[in-house]
Amino acid sequence: MSEINTIMSALSGGTWNFLSFIIALSVIVAVHEYGHYIVGRWCGIHAEVFSVGFGSVLFSRLDKHGTRWQIAALPFGGYVRFKGDANVASGPKMAILSEMDARELRSTLNGAPVWARALTAAAGPIFNFALTAIIYCALFMWQGQYLDNLKIAAIFDLPGDHQLRVGDEITALEGVPVANFQDLLKAGVDLTAPLDYTIIRDGSQRVVLGPVTFPALIGQVAPRSAAIEAGLKSGDVVTHVNDETIVDFTELQRQVGLANDQELQLTVWRAGEVFSTTLTPKAVAIPNADGGFDNRRLIGITGEITFFVPETEPLGFVTAITAATVRVWVIIKTSLVGIVQIISAKISVCNLSGPVAIAETAGQMASQGTMPFIALIAGLSTAVGLMNLFPIPILDGGHLVFCAYEAVARRKPNERAVQILMTFGLGFVLFFTIFAMVVNFNCA
Repeated sequence: MSEINTIMSALSGGTWNFLSFIIALSVIVAVHEYGHYIVGRWCGIHAEVFSVGFGSVLFSRLDKHGTRWQIAALPFGGYVRFKGDANVASGPKMAILSEMDARELRSTLNGAPVWARALTAAAGPIFNFALTAIIYCALFMWQGQYLDNLKIAAIFDLPGDHQLRVGDEITALEGVPVANFQDLLKAGVDLTAPLDYTIIRDGSQRVVLGPVTFPALIGQVAPRSAAIEAGLKSGDVVTHVNDETIVDFTELQRQVGLANDQELQLTVWRAGEVFSTTLTPKAVAIPNADGGFDNRRLIGITGEITFFVPETEPLGFVTAITAATVRVWVIIKTSLVGIVQIISAKISVCNLSGPVAIAETAGQMASQGTMPFIALIAGLSTAVGLMNLFPIPILDGGHLVFCAYEAVARRKPNERAVQILMTFGLGFVLFFTIFAMVVNFNCA
């Protein structure tokens, strides 16, 4: 984290956002295009070029399969150009294809069987989903799962004094037995510090004083939120809102809810220093239990689950990959529901994110540390994969629609019609991108 802060201090906000965005985009696009490349190769389709970036080539290498791997000057995506392609959108180059014999034609994208082209088109989004699952699986395994007992592995910095130490095993709070986090949080409801913690330390039981179980301790700050614009950071503790003392995170949530769209003045404790800042909650669409969204005004922070980090044990691969796969599905489902509700005007179009907003998000998540940035890449990867499956000509979903037509009609779509549809698809994507940018500008 200190290395990231050092780099940030040497860069302007815009430069840091741009670099973070390029890193995230390059990883996601490289995985997406590699999916097209490797599945195409497995299906007998030859890739002539695998490019990260567009424009002038900065570096290239020809591999043993005859594919040129290159890095280009404009780092805004990438592409795979298969044999017989006229452009990076895999439009056929008919003048060259017409001169090929049947064997050579089979190694081109246009001349391959419909099943091979469909698998190759679908592979990019599938690899994006797989990247998300792999990242979350690794994060879940790294974080581990809680032990059966409640033992302290680390304690966050908090204002005031307490007597708890790393290594203590908590067995009761205010005389109420606790065995896990749920017990601890339930026992700590509506209590004011200092609290009596019954612990086991060095093999003996004792009672010591400690803080509330769920202090107003910031765990993470949402990108492009009121909190991040006000300068709040992970590890900050909110002690007052409009001069009213904040007992715990629940009280902070209540004050934000009461404020609605009114300005709030926060008193914040940070590493022994106290300062004040003002912010106004922003309208945010939040997923609800019914699968839809609720419009709420939030400041954009999540609290740590409690004031300490519990000891954990490794999480098994099967459990982790299962949870990661569920997370991918939740992202897909939430994204689709969000799009439908934006179209139906149930939630604001301000929830759309254009390139500038995504770049800002990437920079703000990277500034919070490596893990939040990696988690952002995981979420964006599934978003990119889902977007590419939309049935829009020029996207992978459009190619899959053409393949489906061919499989049913037993003939390829009319070449002229395909060109017109591809042009329309490109125009639609450009229009949507510009529209999202305008929306983000007006909603800022």
